[in-house]
Amino acid sequence: MEEKKSSENHNYYEAIIKKNKTGITFPKELREKLFPSEDDDYFFKLIVPQEKDKIVLRFLTEKEAELYEKESNQQQNEKDNTDAAKNVKKKKKKASKEKNNSSQLEPNWSNYFVYDFSKKEKVKQILESAYYKFAETPIEYDDALGRVKYALVSFLTSTKTENAKLFYSVVRFLIDIIKTFDLPRLIDWIYEKVIQNIESKFLYELALIDMIPVSIKYEKYELVENSIDKILTSIHDYSMDESYNIMNSFKQLVKKVRKLKQISISTTIFDKIKESLIPYMEKFKNNDYKIQIIESLEDLGFIEDAYTLADNLVKNLDPDSVVLAELRKIRNRLKEKPL
Repeated sequence: MEEKKSSENHNYYEAIIKKNKTGITFPKELREKLFPSEDDDYFFKLIVPQEKDKIVLRFLTEKEAELYEKESNQQQNEKDNTDAAKNVKKKKKKASKEKNNSSQLEPNWSNYFVYDFSKKEKVKQILESAYYKFAETPIEYDDALGRVKYALVSFLTSTKTENAKLFYSVVRFLIDIIKTFDLPRLIDWIYEKVIQNIESKFLYELALIDMIPVSIKYEKYELVENSIDKILTSIHDYSMDESYNIMNSFKQLVKKVRKLKQISISTTIFDKIKESLIPYMEKFKNNDYKIQIIESLEDLGFIEDAYTLADNLVKNLDPDSVVLAELRKIRNRLKEKPL
């Protein structure tokens, strides 16, 4: 890959990159400049002109992204929904709000629908009615869950990817229901009836990762450990041609569990992840991925292991390597940290 900071036409950065089987990867130098924090989410508006000769990613704030999605959803609603469907929806929402006039709770759609799919708006209507059934006092649990089940079976398509996005959206919806209305009995049901039906390796892993915090909150430790094992098994099933997917899954997992250092099973979880990560130092040819392994171990608190790997990598790198200076910085930082 050829890259340079450009001064000729006032571009901040230029690079020649390519799309391979695992997608398109931003150069590490640019990622560090544009995305300084791995804990923060970044939003973009993707634009492809009619000529299809370029791809533009425009930074958005979270509020701008939510507003854009809201406007897009509104336009889609106007296109797809009949007046009768709109009236039914308004009546249901009004009735539900009248029963819950002491609460201002409402669904967080941008959190549920991370990935777009063809039947999203129809699923959204059903989940909205289910949300307000869960919110009623006393709760209408069977009615609410029945609506969720209806959404899961009534809008399936012949495309596995579309179905996986539907199931993943329902997982995120139910996680919010559990936390908002204190309904831990949904946890086992999600694992057994929803996640097991996700036929997308990536979304299956994400669903298991997303379930970890809420499962720990309600002390479902056995489920958490089983989920970690399933995630790691899924990662190991990738071929080395899918190195990006391997490292991306590890990073998603580490990002989610690094905040759980105070729980009783954190040592077991962290050890399992470490034992799975370290062998990839030998398997990966790309030094960027090796650096990400070192940083992941640092995030999990394995300072000595991270330092040893960084030190060995520095010693074995070519003196002209573009990552040498960065790696030395990481090694020096680790050296100053308490073990």
